[in-house]
Amino acid sequence: MNNLQKRFEYTPQNIARGAIVYALGDCIAAFILGEFAWLRLLGMMLVGATLYAFEIPNYFRWIARKVGNDSSLKASFQRTALALLYFNPLWIARHLVLIKLVSGNAHLVGGHLLGIAFWSFIVNIPVSIVANYVIQNKIPLQWRFLASAIFSGLMAVYYALSELFFQ
Repeated sequence: MNNLQKRFEYTPQNIARGAIVYALGDCIAAFILGEFAWLRLLGMMLVGATLYAFEIPNYFRWIARKVGNDSSLKASFQRTALALLYFNPLWIARHLVLIKLVSGNAHLVGGHLLGIAFWSFIVNIPVSIVANYVIQNKIPLQWRFLASAIFSGLMAVYYALSELFFQ
């Protein structure tokens, strides 16, 4: 059975990559904001190793199955658009909620995070289009989660700072 025929993928490599890269990106953001906490670091490691390590590689595999390996401009655009649709304002808002929860700040979860996520997404569209184009069209499927995790780790800094920019 080849990689695209498996129903779901959840590998030790992606678990480790998700734990390290998402936690590291958020850790940098937390240090910049003066919000570093061990609980937050451990919580983001858990989120990266579980939720993100499962859903993102499987979504990328779904894109690969849906669009195929066609190198046409249309297929390249479809892969990029589908990736961009995944990392939408609701995904960003969920990420911000998860940060609040693992930080022990559940009382700071509110509807205002949707507004922050929306503006964060809108302002970031040009960067996301380029990054997702490269990830979906230039990087082999088995490395897309790592590439996306590194990009998301960098974006974690932006998302954390977006609370300051878009409040």
